[in-house]
Amino acid sequence: MNKITERLLKAVSDWMGVPQNAAYNIREDGQCAGRQSTKNIRITSKTDKPGIDIHILPGTKGETVYIPACVTHSAVDDLVYNDFYVGEGADVTIIAGCGVHADGEEDARHNGIHRFILHKNAHVLYVEKHLGTGDGTGARKIDPVTEVEQEEDSQMEMETTQIGGVDLTHRTMKAKLAAGAKLKVRERLLTDGSQQAFTDFVVELNGDDSGCDLISRSVAKENSHQEFRSMIRGNRPCTGHSECDAIIMGHGTVNAAPELAANHEDAALIHEAAIGKIAGEQILKLCTLGLTEEQAEAKIVEGFLR
Repeated sequence: MNKITERLLKAVSDWMGVPQNAAYNIREDGQCAGRQSTKNIRITSKTDKPGIDIHILPGTKGETVYIPACVTHSAVDDLVYNDFYVGEGADVTIIAGCGVHADGEEDARHNGIHRFILHKNAHVLYVEKHLGTGDGTGARKIDPVTEVEQEEDSQMEMETTQIGGVDLTHRTMKAKLAAGAKLKVRERLLTDGSQQAFTDFVVELNGDDSGCDLISRSVAKENSHQEFRSMIRGNRPCTGHSECDAIIMGHGTVNAAPELAANHEDAALIHEAAIGKIAGEQILKLCTLGLTEEQAEAKIVEGFLR
């Protein structure tokens, strides 16, 4: 594991060294840089394509799995497939995250395709952070794909954050929920310069009393551009909510395209969206407390994305 990987790991997954009682798989420039399974969580390499299978035994409680990936130089195009099989009644935390470092003229890219199968009554907290670094002129690209299949009464919570430095990202999520299953997604996104970010969520509520809550908070600064698309299909008696709130600064632009499809008379679906600049009175109020205008803007953005 090289020094750049160590710095990226700390930033995207709060990595503080090899954990004693947690499963982990560290990916560095397309290769495995370290792995550990536990009694209840088994990590194995795929035999037909790059990636790993993570099997979490039924009833596993309170354990954590780390699966961060790092690209540490330009001219790397990393593609990986990670499949998670979460046993009935398990309750675990999965820490992902990706750091991409460009040091030359060629692009550095990571494309992680994650598939989650949650069995009955399972609960997963999934946390990922994305970060781009390096002084190279090559683009830093991160393109995550997430596919979720939830059985009865399972729960999936996803917290995704793009810290900064990513020139181009396409984030795709597709989820299918059975009866009583719940999905919560919290996306936080920051772009600046000429960066671009595209988010595409599709959720199928296929079971009675299934539900989802999708919330995106984003800030587009300078000349950056963001697009947020979400589709919630209510195919049974269910509840669905999506919310897209964005702040634009400088010449940043944001497009939000929510879509709801109520395919059952008892499908209750809601969408909320708000895009605009920081209100002048907010900045003025903080300036009266001794902050400069720049500091006031930074505080507002920090609180908004928290």
